[in-house]
Amino acid sequence: MNKVTGLALLALLCWLTTPRALAQEDKTAAEIFAASVSKLVGFLDPGTNAPSTLSLKVTVAGGEGFAKNLEGNGGHLAFQAPDRVRVSADVGNKTYMVGRNGQELWAYVPHKKFGVVGISGTARFASAPDKLDHTRMEPLQLPIPREQLAILPLLAKVELIAIRTNAQTRVFHIKAQPLPETKQALRLLPFIIEAKVRESDWLPQYVKYDDGKGFSLGLEFSDIKVEAPWPAEKWNVPSQPEDKIETTALGHLTRFIETSLGALGDKPRALGPVTGERKLVATEGQGRLEMVDGTRVLFLEGSPEEMGRQQGMLLKKEIRRVVDRILYGVGVGSSFEKGRWFFGEIEEAQGRLKPYMDVRYLNEMDAIALASGVEKEEIRLANFFPELFHCSGFALFGNATVDGKMYHGRVLDYLKGVGLEQNAVVTVVQPDKGNAWVNIGYAGFIGSITAMNEKQVTIGEMGGRGEGNWDGKPMAELVREVMEKASTLEEAVEIMRKGPRTCEYYYVISDAKSKKAIGIAATATKFETVNPGENHPQLPHGIKDTVLMSAGNRYEKLVERVKKGYGKLDAETARDLMCRPVAMNSNIHSVLFAPDTLDFWVANADDKNVASHARYTHYNLRELLKAP
Repeated sequence: MNKVTGLALLALLCWLTTPRALAQEDKTAAEIFAASVSKLVGFLDPGTNAPSTLSLKVTVAGGEGFAKNLEGNGGHLAFQAPDRVRVSADVGNKTYMVGRNGQELWAYVPHKKFGVVGISGTARFASAPDKLDHTRMEPLQLPIPREQLAILPLLAKVELIAIRTNAQTRVFHIKAQPLPETKQALRLLPFIIEAKVRESDWLPQYVKYDDGKGFSLGLEFSDIKVEAPWPAEKWNVPSQPEDKIETTALGHLTRFIETSLGALGDKPRALGPVTGERKLVATEGQGRLEMVDGTRVLFLEGSPEEMGRQQGMLLKKEIRRVVDRILYGVGVGSSFEKGRWFFGEIEEAQGRLKPYMDVRYLNEMDAIALASGVEKEEIRLANFFPELFHCSGFALFGNATVDGKMYHGRVLDYLKGVGLEQNAVVTVVQPDKGNAWVNIGYAGFIGSITAMNEKQVTIGEMGGRGEGNWDGKPMAELVREVMEKASTLEEAVEIMRKGPRTCEYYYVISDAKSKKAIGIAATATKFETVNPGENHPQLPHGIKDTVLMSAGNRYEKLVERVKKGYGKLDAETARDLMCRPVAMNSNIHSVLFAPDTLDFWVANADDKNVASHARYTHYNLRELLKAP
């Protein structure tokens, strides 16, 4: 539901709000709807009357689209105009709560004994104590004045579907939808609202919204109470003495709510057929942005500061979206599952990682921030985020392939559906020092997890455990160092061995020049290699001229497929190796490199498919490196 539709929906719900007496024998559908909405509007805008506290229980009663999985879940809502709200949601045997008390916003997870309170005037980042948050929340109010609502009855059709009588009152089942001319004039979606309204107090017992495009949500209301105003302290976070309650910037929590609501139903569309179209979108210095077969390809060249400015200028909107989804969506949201405040945790990691980082990469991040208008601290924190991945990877060559060529596959199973896919970028990097290379990633990220350089060296990463061992170089920086500094497999392995490393990660690295590949299992203190065909306790099925890395049933399926196609594998069948169930439901991108020729194929998840089942786009690094 877009903002225009949302506003129109609320306007439609508010029409005919002028109260009037309803004759017992003469109640039209429009009058019933008007009476109910007038009652609800009175809670939002009590005018000169003292505000009341409205509290009720809410249960999801059916739905389609993403709401289908919510059926049966419920919670409680309490509201008091103009700025006090408390909402709790019961998911299984767990309860999650959020609330507002004036200019304070809080979230609380009782089973984790954890909560966080957002307060304006608090420092936004521990690394920048002078940057204070100045967020102010507006009162909860109607989007349009009451006096403008009188003309709205002409814009909708309201029908009375049924009347049911119970022991206490009659209940009216009504349906409302915009008239055809209203939809055309205001460019509204063909939504329908159904409500069941009780005559005793004109409050709804049930409301259903249907957007006419496959999404609907039904809500049942019970235990409805209208009480005298609750005292101010009752709107505070309901914590216990043993709970850990953090204080943070108010803006961190308001952006979490905005980002989470904005992500609902936001999915990337599937790419169309391959056409070979390539067009220039924009340039910035020596950098440029192109669209290749409907996909973004970003070209960066020069010093770290120059490349940072180029990316920041060419991908402003995409960078902001990624920062919002990663930091204020997934990041803040993860706090309530972990029972630890995300910003405190990631800023601690940043403080420990920073001494080991190449200052060139920090300068590039800061240049991105300056050019894109995003805070420097946000860009840095977002770049430290990709530290837990669950993936698969393989390298095939020699007797395993039909032509003896090397194929390196990489399956990224991580965070599908949070908004990264919409901001996917293939980035061709030509630094002033080091090798040119291609990075398969997302707007604003300068490190890498999937890459190939001009020296025919390729790398893919898989995450493990050990979160919290932050005294070393970020994993994504180590991968980038391999790309820019390694011309052979041996040089790449030495960079990884030297580190210093952080948490547990696994890597597949290949070198087409020498027809060699290797698997690496590494932590901060341990460094193991797995050669082609070699068995390992976690990888017990060594196959000649292959390195296969995955886990559990995914590994077993990958081995089965390679054995079945052994000696006949080519670019197409190597891509098929990555299909489900080798790829997980969270598969966000899949890539196949053919480093002999510098060809590569990239697929990103869309609204219908995990990446490995979506359309692959073909590129060639040698061609991309040529002058435009």
